[in-house]
Amino acid sequence: MNFAYLSILVFSPLLGIIALLFVPKAKESVIKTVGFLATLPALVLSLMAYFQYQSGSSLERLDEMVNWIQFGNPNRLGELFSIKYELGVDGFSLIMLVLTAILSTLAAIASMYIKKEWKGYFMLFLLLEVGMLGVFAAENLILFFIFFEITLIPTFFLIGKWGYFEKEKAAFSFLIYNGLGSAVLLIVIMVLFARTGTSNIEALTSILAADSSNLVLSEGGKMGLLIAMLIAFGVKLPIFPLHSWMVRVHVQASPSVVMLHAGILLKIGAYGIIRFGMGIFPEQFQDLAVLIAVLGVVNLLYGAFLALVQTDFKMVLAYSSISHMGIVLIGLGALNEAGIQGAIFQVVSHGLIAALLFFLVGVFYERLQTSNIPNLGGLAKGMPITAGFLLAGAMASLGMPGMSGFVSEFMAFLGLFKEMPVLAAVGAFGIILTAVYLLRAVLGITYGKAHREFAGITDLRKAEWVPALVLLGIIVLIGVYPSVLTEPLTSTLETIMLGIGG
Repeated sequence: MNFAYLSILVFSPLLGIIALLFVPKAKESVIKTVGFLATLPALVLSLMAYFQYQSGSSLERLDEMVNWIQFGNPNRLGELFSIKYELGVDGFSLIMLVLTAILSTLAAIASMYIKKEWKGYFMLFLLLEVGMLGVFAAENLILFFIFFEITLIPTFFLIGKWGYFEKEKAAFSFLIYNGLGSAVLLIVIMVLFARTGTSNIEALTSILAADSSNLVLSEGGKMGLLIAMLIAFGVKLPIFPLHSWMVRVHVQASPSVVMLHAGILLKIGAYGIIRFGMGIFPEQFQDLAVLIAVLGVVNLLYGAFLALVQTDFKMVLAYSSISHMGIVLIGLGALNEAGIQGAIFQVVSHGLIAALLFFLVGVFYERLQTSNIPNLGGLAKGMPITAGFLLAGAMASLGMPGMSGFVSEFMAFLGLFKEMPVLAAVGAFGIILTAVYLLRAVLGITYGKAHREFAGITDLRKAEWVPALVLLGIIVLIGVYPSVLTEPLTSTLETIMLGIGG
């Protein structure tokens, strides 16, 4: 099973791109079918890996390593610098691969709302999926960076060409902020590579852990690299005040693109902080724990306050994403098992909930051409099923017991209350605000005063049932049976806690 398994998984969407090259632009139904089918191999392979791991198979069987690039003069330097093609997964990255594959398939279905140039759209869409899958399968920083950059190019065009009224502005804002973040990350990777001679994540962790005499990097150097890494991934997450680009993207990009952006691309920031920041620099991360927790509370409250005053539902969801990413930082800042587990749960949970809510925004925007809350009033009368899913998604987002949002928020705050009870109490106010702004928005949409006639407007169509049911089903599954995540995360959490001395 392990022969090039991860490579096939990661690059399988390229088969769709190749197939699309031979499909005429006029054959839209064929293009849609190929685009959707091309997402299925990664979905099947990732689920197979997950279920085999759950049944006791080792993930190390999936590891791949091939000599790739070598440079340097061994006569002068004594050794060659080498960059290897390395893929592998642990419990955390496996979960992220499954999440990416699921959301990519569902976003391909949601792409029914795209109105023009299907061929170009799906080729970029599938290239984006390759980048996202590669990010979570990469076992060295240079390969991670390459896949990370691959995600930027198609996302820029998907926003700028298939978005709404200010799509170009949103696309360039995305590119500038994320480009600067990438530049900072590249500097960190190059310094680590130059000082250690490797970019392998496990090797870097071991070398720096054994560097008690600071021969490889000084304490100040390690702290500087960690701060730079937090800035690079903080742009992606995003951490206040590096967030403004994300609001524009959430509002201006098409629903299918925002499903992937909110569901996966933002989570690369959290993944990077956990896997690299906390993994490679555990001691320095402990020194910044209070600052990270404070930033988390700021994110939570800032996003919640601004979401409270918005009249456009897409803006509410955009600021809600900023607020919910604060919970990730709160959990990480707690530096205990409950908090870190809550942070990882929040990464997965918010990915699913945000994808569901933005899909539903696409459903009623396609019919009513608005996402303004007052203009959507009375939606329950004209589209009762859509309104029901919207209410369920909001309940999950505000942390209703029995849904994934409750598990993640409870564990993250439990971790913070153990370490910093006063800060946790301040942050808990953000949970109350979350309930207020979400209920205000959703009740205004579903039961507010109707300003339009809903006669002739159809509720969920057959194809639209699939993303809505699948996403809500997984959200409830995680809420009722959290072991679907906790069991794969056990080894990852043990490694993290060992690194920080927990």
